[in-house]
Amino acid sequence: MNKPSTDFVRAKSRAKYNEGYMPGFGNDFETEAEEGALPIGQNSPQRCPYGLYAEQLSGSPFTAPRISNERSWLYRMRPTVQHVSDMVRFELPHFRSAPTVDESGLPLAPMRWDPAPIPDDAGTWLEGMRTIFTGGDVLTQVGYAIHTYAVTESMDTEVFYNADGEMLIVPEVGKLRFFTEFGIIDVAPGEIVCIPRGIKYKVLLNGDDKARGYICENYGAVFTVPERGPIGANCMANPRDFLSPVAAYEQKEGVKHRIVTKWCGQFHACEINHSPLDVVAWHGNYAPYKYNLRHYSPVGPVRNDHADPSIFTVLTAPSGEAGTANIDFVIFPPRWLVAEDSFRPPWYHMNIMSEFMGLIEGVYDAKPEGFVPGGMSCHNMMLPHGPDADAFYAASLKDLEPEKLDNTIAFMFETRFPQQLTKYAAGLETLQVKYPDVWKPLRNHFDPKRPVWNGE
Repeated sequence: MNKPSTDFVRAKSRAKYNEGYMPGFGNDFETEAEEGALPIGQNSPQRCPYGLYAEQLSGSPFTAPRISNERSWLYRMRPTVQHVSDMVRFELPHFRSAPTVDESGLPLAPMRWDPAPIPDDAGTWLEGMRTIFTGGDVLTQVGYAIHTYAVTESMDTEVFYNADGEMLIVPEVGKLRFFTEFGIIDVAPGEIVCIPRGIKYKVLLNGDDKARGYICENYGAVFTVPERGPIGANCMANPRDFLSPVAAYEQKEGVKHRIVTKWCGQFHACEINHSPLDVVAWHGNYAPYKYNLRHYSPVGPVRNDHADPSIFTVLTAPSGEAGTANIDFVIFPPRWLVAEDSFRPPWYHMNIMSEFMGLIEGVYDAKPEGFVPGGMSCHNMMLPHGPDADAFYAASLKDLEPEKLDNTIAFMFETRFPQQLTKYAAGLETLQVKYPDVWKPLRNHFDPKRPVWNGE
């Protein structure tokens, strides 16, 4: 009789990129920085291992359906009730919340900006935050705010948490480290990171002396991967490529730390004499995550026409109305263009949704001039937009062959709310006040005697 083999090979991480992370979107994770720190078979024992405190962080009501119920159990050195004593209210004047009514005084128009330079004294994550647009209402937990950030200084003993919404961060210049209660997330341009509401973190420069990027603060239902419909089970943003951090903690006793809380658009701060990033172990499905945009698997037309940009949706925050998002995060990644007898760039259109665009690297095919990495644009609800004149004529008259769009990543925050411009954004010197002129060279080519236009 053959004896069962005792030989085995343990699985190894599939890539160095995964070291320090757990793959999967919305998974029920468990991780411990010290062996045995996680209780087995229960959440709240009479005495937790290592003398830790058990505390639940809920991202949804207790009674939410299982599929949308979000919570994690954290095992920490001190409970967070010690993080709210003697709080003092203060102002961050450039970090705004909805509702705001357009403060600019500018006439209605499509808008575009060149990149804003990073000041040498931009400061920390919070000091360098600038709100560009808002929509909805933070008090009723619907809508969003769109910000830019510039960072030249790490938050060594300052920690932030946002009770108003989750923060979807899109770096454009410089690497950052997000040291969260759940662990450490390192991100670089071409990646994104999402910090759910209520999670404390600090932001550190990670090998660069400055950083710049974009943020979507989502007040509504949390971001999730979109339904694929007829596309089926694969492609787009595959859940396996999202990464959540393994447990990591700071044990800093007797060191003064400042905790900043954003709550209903207000800012409050208190001081404690230890690091609040003291979670030794955690388990659950409510956690920060990152995603490499270069892992996006695009789908598109393989015969004719230009598909709707919804096929490039990475994450969506539903509104409760089927098919209408509170906000979508859409990217335009490297891809092949092969459609026959087709105008390949995005078509001209007007949209009930409002579109904020940013460029991380390269060139966006519909705007080959004037829209550069670090820049941004807004095509608000029911304002017409589309390729500029040069892009239109180039795409209309070129010989069509398979073409690779490479070394490019553009993105869009698309929302059902009209985007309300802040006074800060309206006053930026980088605002391209003549942006709509890019469409003036478009001519009338109609000739009832010549049904086929030959480009003349």
